[in-house]
Amino acid sequence: MKNYTICVLAGDGIGPEIMAQGIAVLRAVADKCGFGLTLTEGLIGGAAIDATGGPLPADTVRLCKQADAVMLGAVGGPKWDNIEKAIRPERGLLGIRKELGLFANLRPATIFPELKAACLLRPDIVEGGIDIMIVRELTGDVYFGEPKGEKTVDGERAGYNTMIYRESEIRRIARVAFEAARKRGRKVCSVDKANVLDVSQLWREIVIDEHKNYPDVELSHMYVDNAAMQLVRWPAQFDVIVTGNLFGDILSDEAAVITGSIGMLPSASLGAQNPGLYEPIHGSPPDIAGQDKANPLATILSVAMLLRHSFDQEQGAAMIEKAVRTVLQQGYRTGDIMQQGAQGLKLVGCREMGKLVAANL
Repeated sequence: MKNYTICVLAGDGIGPEIMAQGIAVLRAVADKCGFGLTLTEGLIGGAAIDATGGPLPADTVRLCKQADAVMLGAVGGPKWDNIEKAIRPERGLLGIRKELGLFANLRPATIFPELKAACLLRPDIVEGGIDIMIVRELTGDVYFGEPKGEKTVDGERAGYNTMIYRESEIRRIARVAFEAARKRGRKVCSVDKANVLDVSQLWREIVIDEHKNYPDVELSHMYVDNAAMQLVRWPAQFDVIVTGNLFGDILSDEAAVITGSIGMLPSASLGAQNPGLYEPIHGSPPDIAGQDKANPLATILSVAMLLRHSFDQEQGAAMIEKAVRTVLQQGYRTGDIMQQGAQGLKLVGCREMGKLVAANL
């Protein structure tokens, strides 16, 4: 029997609550699919700061590198807003991505038919469906480019960052996008700003060249400002979107919010090899922490991504996704996706929602 080691980083706020439900569903799937689990636990974010003085202890890094995959709950909260910038909780997330060499963020933006009424777009637009995979490069661009900082220009302060991509970085993220498209609708839209930026001109050239290895996938290009508009105007036109770190940060949040259900959306951060890191895209909302109000479905769907991308356990991944859909069809809702005035819906808490998904596997 195969056995997989997973490092669990529950983190802050609602992190421990949603993680508990994700793990419960994972254990249930393991039993049904016949594989074993070894779980280790590490500290990250604010919880790590409180315990060790820093957001990413060396022990956490070691446990993650020894694992086959990493599950993350959430990091941050107002408790740590005013501490030194270099050790804020979010630095733990950036740090573990770097330590694990995670260069590709896969973020699906999907609207479940049962939640169409929560979508922020017009009904005639939603009718076409929303099922997009955004592939965002994670380790380059203005977030990590050098030089950066502040200096004095003509007697006043000026801040500067460097947008930079190497050819190898572009090629590897393009490959991830093309491979993802092969498992979906076989369409990739590469988003850049090649009409203005030299770095985007290189980006487009390399993506086009790499596309020669994927003749079965359709490739198109779009400027980022147009892509932002098209996501709202006609999201059904997109299958896989691949883009850089800065543009991907913005577009993936836009794609998430138009679905109207940010508590439903998972993500995966992948490198050249395991371990990948899997987490919901929502934050840690400490205002509802410990109240059994959090929506665990994004974490549970992140477990499905983990099974698919790190363990090649497609059967287990599909089981989870079907179970989530069934629970929604049965009318169960946490507070964030509850539609006021709708008939036949039942409000449940975090624990109950996790139990319902497990029961429907």
